[in-house]
Amino acid sequence: MNKSTGTIIMAATVLLSACAQESRQKTGEQAPLIERPVINVSNGLMTPEILQSLSRVGGARLSPDGTKVLYGVTFMSIEQNKGNRELFVVNIDGSDKKQITRTPQSEQNAVWINGGEQIAFLYGGQIWVMNADGSDRRQVSNYKESINEFLLSPDESRVLFYSNIPYGKRVKDIHPDLPKATGRVIDDLMYRHWDEWVEAIPHPFVASFSPAGTMGEATDLLEGEPYEAPMKPHSGIDDFAWSLDGKLIAYACRKKTGVDYTLSTNSDIYIYNMETKQTRNLTDGMPGYDTQPAFSPDGKYIAWVSQERDGYESDKHRIFIADLAGGEKTYLTSGFDYNGDNPKWLPDSKSLYFICPKDGLLHIWQVDLNKQLRQLTNGQYDFTDYDIAAGKMIALRQSMESPAEVFTVNSQNGEAKEISFENKAIYDQLTTGKSVSRLIKTTDGKDMLTWVIYPPNFDPEKKYPALLYCVGGPQNMISQGFSYRWNFQIMAANDYIIVAPNRRGLPGFGQEWLEQISGDYTGQNMKDYFSAIDELAKEPYVDENRLGAVGASYGGFSVYWLAGNHNKRFKAFVAHAGLFNMEQQYLETEEMWFANWDMGGPYWEKENKTAQRTFANSPHKFVDKWDTPILVSHGELDYRVPVSQGLAAFNAAKLRGVPAELLVYPDENHWILSPQNGVLFQREFFNWLDRWLKT
Repeated sequence: MNKSTGTIIMAATVLLSACAQESRQKTGEQAPLIERPVINVSNGLMTPEILQSLSRVGGARLSPDGTKVLYGVTFMSIEQNKGNRELFVVNIDGSDKKQITRTPQSEQNAVWINGGEQIAFLYGGQIWVMNADGSDRRQVSNYKESINEFLLSPDESRVLFYSNIPYGKRVKDIHPDLPKATGRVIDDLMYRHWDEWVEAIPHPFVASFSPAGTMGEATDLLEGEPYEAPMKPHSGIDDFAWSLDGKLIAYACRKKTGVDYTLSTNSDIYIYNMETKQTRNLTDGMPGYDTQPAFSPDGKYIAWVSQERDGYESDKHRIFIADLAGGEKTYLTSGFDYNGDNPKWLPDSKSLYFICPKDGLLHIWQVDLNKQLRQLTNGQYDFTDYDIAAGKMIALRQSMESPAEVFTVNSQNGEAKEISFENKAIYDQLTTGKSVSRLIKTTDGKDMLTWVIYPPNFDPEKKYPALLYCVGGPQNMISQGFSYRWNFQIMAANDYIIVAPNRRGLPGFGQEWLEQISGDYTGQNMKDYFSAIDELAKEPYVDENRLGAVGASYGGFSVYWLAGNHNKRFKAFVAHAGLFNMEQQYLETEEMWFANWDMGGPYWEKENKTAQRTFANSPHKFVDKWDTPILVSHGELDYRVPVSQGLAAFNAAKLRGVPAELLVYPDENHWILSPQNGVLFQREFFNWLDRWLKT
C-alpha cells in the first residue's frame, strides 16, 4: 500500500503514543480522555488511520416539543484502541450545538424525560439522570448487575430494562471442591453463540422509577424461565414496547432451549399485563420471527414485524397490526414485495412509518391502515434510523461517501437537511470517489443493479485495477452503507475501481430475487458475479489483467469458491471469516436453522438433493484448481464461522504452493471491532492487493 506522508506521520504518532500509554499503565496513571481527534489530511485521500478516526453518530432523539435533538457521538482513539461516546444537544434548525458530557466512560441509551427538561442515560451499566444542559448528574439505579438498555413507561413512573442472569450448568455448582477447574460441562445445544460461551442470558425487568430518587426493586418478567429476551446476538430494546397507559408491556422472545432453540426461528410477541401479572402470546401460530412491537398512541392496536416461515431468518419482513380488543390481525404490507423494519406509529394512529430496503437504497416509507403506501425520503442515500415528535422528524442518513449524520426530514416532501456535521472538519479535507449505479444483464437475462465506485480524481484515460466485492449475509443488500472495514472509499483512494453487484439472494429486488440463493450457494449468484466483473472488465479504464475479488462471511465463501472456479479471471483474493469446508461448517456453526435452510440440510441425508448439491460444491472440493494468491483473515472469537475454516483454507493454499498469507485475530469475532485491528486489516489488505495487482 502506498502511504502518504500524512499517514506515515500519523502512524509514527500512534506508535509513540502507544509506548506512552504503556508507561502510564505501569505507573497507574489514568489514560487521557478520548475526545474528537484533530486530523490533518495531507493529500485529500482516505487512509486507514483517517477511517478509524471518524466520529460515529447514533441514537438521535427529538425532544417532546420537537425543538431540540439529542444524539451520541463516539470518538475513536487508535492510541487507546477503543472509543468513548459523548452526548450532544442541538436545536432542530442546526443552531446552538453543545456537547453536554465529557467523561471517561461512554454515555449510552440517552432519552429525554420530564418534558425535555432532563435526560436519562446509561453510564457504567447504571441509569443516571441529568439536566438537559448536562448539569446536575446523579445516579438513579444501583442494580446488582449491569443494565444493558432501558425503556421508560410513558408516564416515566416505571422503567423496563434488561440485564443478564446465569444460565446453564456451572462447574462450581456441580463440583464445589474444584474452584480452579476451568472446564465446562455441556449436555445440549446451543452452548456458544456468536462470540461467547452461553453462560448468561438477558432477561427483562420492571421497576419503579423516579428521576429525583432511586430505582425501586426489580421484577423479572421471565422469572424462572430459561429464555432470553431480547434475543441474542443482535436484538435490543427495540424488541420491547410500553402501551400508552403503561398497563401493558410487549416483548419478543423465542421460548425454546437447546436443540429446539438452534433449529427454530419461531419467536413470538408476548404481552405482559402489569395489573394482572399475566402474559399472553399475541402471535401464537405464526411460526417465524416476530419482533419490533409498537403500540399505537390510541391504545387500539399493536404493530410488529413478522416473518412467515420457521427456520428462515432472511424471510420477508412483513408489517402486521393486531386489534388489541378483538385480536384480529392485519398484514399491512401484503401487497408490497419488500421488507419493512423499525415501524413507528404516527400520532393519529392511522398510519406507520418504516424503513425499507429497495433498489439498492434504504428509505423511510409510510403505510396506512388501508394498506396505502408512499415513499417519504429519496436520493442516493441510506436512512438507517429515525425519530418523530411534535410533528417533526429526524433521521440518520449515510452514503458510501460519508458516515451517518443527523438530518431533519420534512414529513411532507422528504427533504432532508443535515444538522450535526460531526465529520465535516475531516471531509472538508477529503476528496471522495463517486459511486454510480448501473444495470448489468445477467446470464438469465435479468437486470442486476451494480454499484461502481471510482477513485478520487478518476481519469478515464488511465487503466485501473478493479476489485469485485462479494457481500456477506448472504442476504444483505449492497446499499449506500458506510463500513469501517469494507469501506469503498478507502479502496477507491488506493486507486482501485470497486464493482459491487447486488447479485441473486439479496433483499430490495423482490422475493424471487431474494430467495433464489437458498440451497444454491454456488449457482446463479456466482454467475451474477462473473457477469458483473466481466462487464466492467470491458471498460477501457479497467485493466482486465489486474482484477481481484474480496469479501467476508458469505463473501469470504464466495472468494474461496471463486478461487477454484474463476478460469484465471482474477490475480488476487482476500477472504475474511469465510466458509471453506461446508461439511465442517455444518457441524461447527451455532445457529442450525441457518445451516439447514441455506445448505438444504445435513450432509448425511444422502437422498436430499439440495443438501448433496451444496456439499458437493463446497469450496474445499476445488482446491486442486487454486492457483491465485490469497490473503485469509479470521477472528478466533468467531463462533458463527469458526476460525478453523480460515486455518483450513490457508493451509490448503500453502500445501498447494499458492502464495498465501494468514491474518488471525485472537480477540475479534465475526467482525473486526477494535481501532488498531481495523488499521492492521486495512494495511495488510492493501499491502496484499498492491503486491499482486499493482506490481
